Amino acid sequence: MGKSWFLAFLLLHIIPTEADFAVSGGVGIGIGNGDGGGGGGVWIGGGINSPTTPSGSSVSKLNSAYSALQAWKSAITDDPSKILDTWVGTDVCSYKGVFCSDRQSGPVVAGIDLNHANLQGTLVKELSSLTDMSLLHLNSNRFSGTIPDTFKDLTSLQELDLSNNQFSGPFPVVTLYTPNLVYLDIRFNKFSGPLPEDLFNKRLDAIFVNDNQFTGQLPQNLGNSPASVINLANNKFTGNIPASFGIGSSKLKEILFLNNQLTGCIPEGVGLFSEIQVFDVSSNSLMGHLPDTVSCMTEIEVLNLAHNQLSGSLPDLVCSLKSLMNLTVAFNFFSGFSQECAKLFFRNVGFDFSDNCIPGRNMQRPQPDCSQIPGGGLSCLRIPAVQPLVCGSLLGMLEANYSSSSP
Repeated sequence: MGKSWFLAFLLLHIIPTEADFAVSGGVGIGIGNGDGGGGGGVWIGGGINSPTTPSGSSVSKLNSAYSALQAWKSAITDDPSKILDTWVGTDVCSYKGVFCSDRQSGPVVAGIDLNHANLQGTLVKELSSLTDMSLLHLNSNRFSGTIPDTFKDLTSLQELDLSNNQFSGPFPVVTLYTPNLVYLDIRFNKFSGPLPEDLFNKRLDAIFVNDNQFTGQLPQNLGNSPASVINLANNKFTGNIPASFGIGSSKLKEILFLNNQLTGCIPEGVGLFSEIQVFDVSSNSLMGHLPDTVSCMTEIEVLNLAHNQLSGSLPDLVCSLKSLMNLTVAFNFFSGFSQECAKLFFRNVGFDFSDNCIPGRNMQRPQPDCSQIPGGGLSCLRIPAVQPLVCGSLLGMLEANYSSSSP
């Protein structure tokens, strides 16, 4: 669920200028819509036009690029669109999907974009010689296997999109050693096993690992990530959302936990994400009450809590959030909501509270389902009740409370 503001950032800070690229066809932005996985990167049209004759170190770089691309071509077993028919001869800047940038010493390969090419094959270690490449886009192909360990040598790579392929094996740890990476998209593949803690220590601005087969508990340092977008949806994560979530960073704008196997409480720390716009924990097994600190998420637009086992009354403070566009609490065990929540209908806010335990409301659970609320004995880590809740002092209270409860 990448947004245009993020892609504009990438366009301005990652991709060389049009003059540097000397591109034909200009520069455009392609935004993935999530229906086939990925595509949340930048599309660049054309290749370099009649590059000047390279000299010096640029000759050796283009020779290395030629060797690398030919090795990769040999590892591609199916090319139904005949894209690789253009990969002939030493002029790699004329290859379809390969983009060069003019440097003082001559042209170098600055990016590869083969999105939606439907290629079948594997990646090869020789690609690591493309040390001037700042983006590699392979969304919507049929690549399989693993990511070569040599990718750590791609010192200029800032954007890696491998989404909607058939890669497998454990999380590709080599991406964490690619020094300048800021955008990592490996969604819609067959990766499995746990996520490494270092994923959330690396200075990534976007982390898309959704729609894989990842398992295990979420690393305790999840909240330390400086990323503005994190998508963990449609995996098999278990255990709790870390109690420290939110204490380490407050710049997150979107996080999606939906359709996993998470249990326990929604931690108080979510209130520290004052800039968050999308928070989706739907289709898990979360229990307990919704913390009042959610009311500190002043920029929240989409709050999806559906298909869990949450209970209690929906707080006034949550329904008063001014930026709210959609609030979904369906298929839980909430026992009521106030007049402030009822006003959401008049604010044209999408509000779905069906299949709960709210007396006097339509489309609720049958009474026998509400006789024993799940998670009645669950003890959630909560800060002492403070009325009114002062969002500005929330961090200090949470840090003190988390420290006192930590082993």
